[in-house]
Amino acid sequence: MANIQSQVSLLKREGEERAAQKLAERLGSGYVDLSKVPASVEAIKLIEEQDAKDGKLAAIELKSRIVAVAMLNPELPAAKKVVESLREKQYEVKIFIASLSGVEQAWRLYKFVKPAVEVITGRIKIEEKRMKETAEHLKTFAAVRDEIGKTNFIKISPLELIETVLAGAISIKASDAHFEAEEKKVKIRFRIDGLLHDVFTELPLDNYEALLSRLKLIAGLKINIKDVAQDGRFSINVGNKEIEIRVSIIPSEFGETLVMRVLDPEAANVGLAGLGIREDDLVIVNRSLSKPNGLILNTGPTGSGKTTTLYSFLKNINNAETKIITLEDPIEYRLEGVEQTQADPAAGYDFVNGLRSVVRQDPDVILVGEIRDVDTADIALQAALTGHLVLSTLHTNDAIGAIPRLINLGVKPVTIGPALNLIIAQRLVRKLCPQCKKPAQIAPDMASKISTFISSLPARVDKSKFEKYEVYEPGGCDACNNFGYRGRVGIFEFFEAVPELEEIILKDASEGAIRKLAEKGGMVTMQQDGILKVLVGQTTFHEIENTTGQIEWQ
Repeated sequence: MANIQSQVSLLKREGEERAAQKLAERLGSGYVDLSKVPASVEAIKLIEEQDAKDGKLAAIELKSRIVAVAMLNPELPAAKKVVESLREKQYEVKIFIASLSGVEQAWRLYKFVKPAVEVITGRIKIEEKRMKETAEHLKTFAAVRDEIGKTNFIKISPLELIETVLAGAISIKASDAHFEAEEKKVKIRFRIDGLLHDVFTELPLDNYEALLSRLKLIAGLKINIKDVAQDGRFSINVGNKEIEIRVSIIPSEFGETLVMRVLDPEAANVGLAGLGIREDDLVIVNRSLSKPNGLILNTGPTGSGKTTTLYSFLKNINNAETKIITLEDPIEYRLEGVEQTQADPAAGYDFVNGLRSVVRQDPDVILVGEIRDVDTADIALQAALTGHLVLSTLHTNDAIGAIPRLINLGVKPVTIGPALNLIIAQRLVRKLCPQCKKPAQIAPDMASKISTFISSLPARVDKSKFEKYEVYEPGGCDACNNFGYRGRVGIFEFFEAVPELEEIILKDASEGAIRKLAEKGGMVTMQQDGILKVLVGQTTFHEIENTTGQIEWQ
């Protein structure tokens, strides 16, 4: 019986496809069989699911501003409305005729893109004029602190307080705003260039409770839940720019602690050179990115800039001929021309199942947000071995530790060597403010250490750039809020896979053996890269030691 039903279904589908072909010929349109041509996740989410169902259509492919739309009948009023809407958004629409069964098959992808579409559950509209006025007024950390300090908490509404705090955070480029409940008051702190600074320490508890309730509504969280951690997000519209705010609330001794992380899309618009990668290391990066397959791993703790680096890599290789799909948790920034999907374990779309689905979409490049378990690692490695360039992250202290970490997860050593292209480790250090940094005195013994250090660098490093160096120390001015530092730069180490690596992994995958191979290949460590950034006046020895530990002079 099941076999008969299957044959009947197949005959019905073939009949639908023939009818679609005939309609396409009559209308002079293209025809597509969606049982053979899979739809794109990035394209499908261009059209709201209900609009797609009303118009009996689906967006199936997106390249730059050109979108291919498969539809049952372009004469349907609802279909015309969708096409007109896409054209109003400056998309060039290519229409193809498809069977209803094919279109319905494409609709199945909505269950995967739904989390990514709905991550922003609320919006705060800050008028561009008001934002500009606020930015002009709150140019410094001290100005933000004074503005919040003189607030009339009796009259101010919760939304106005949220807007004031966020406008200040955005104006001075704080990465997040912290509200920490204490016994009688609430403290507000901003994280600037990786360090927390007190903004206001006397926020009344009543105002904070009202702020929390309003914020939970905006971020789609449960107002009456106070003893369980909650995560959400919303967006701020500033003119034509949309800034996402990620919200984290956890219970604490005196109430709830709130962190709002500012995800400004401009932060992701960093080119390879803007990351702080030296020219000799850029050669290694470009060599790995030019390969058609293999695995590039970026390692480091949370907040070390791994996502920004990988996004920069994707932007560098993104073009009309390359299909790139990402699987992230969560999607931090939007990349035009890249199909981004968000993992949703509750819907069965976790890293493992999601990665299997992504591979079936026949991408050229895959970004997996993080390798957390052996199943994800195995699929990523197999994809890297079978014609895909795969980028991902792993939590280890340095590049060398990535290989033992993969083995500890349960990955078979025999698959690691052939799949690996490059392992990166990175941290972020504060940059000296260019307007107020001042030359530092160098003691003779330190000068001797620096000279020995430069001479010991691998041959690929251009030592002539460091023959005449000058070391600086922080000053303090309005431009850097009197901190002496403004912005951050990455320090990196790049371990490029070499033919001997596969043999070493199979014989002795210890960190010591792999480190010897890396040193033989001329790897520059993060600490060494940091010292070189000190010698070109970008940062200080103090910053490097705070980030990488005491400097080991040779």
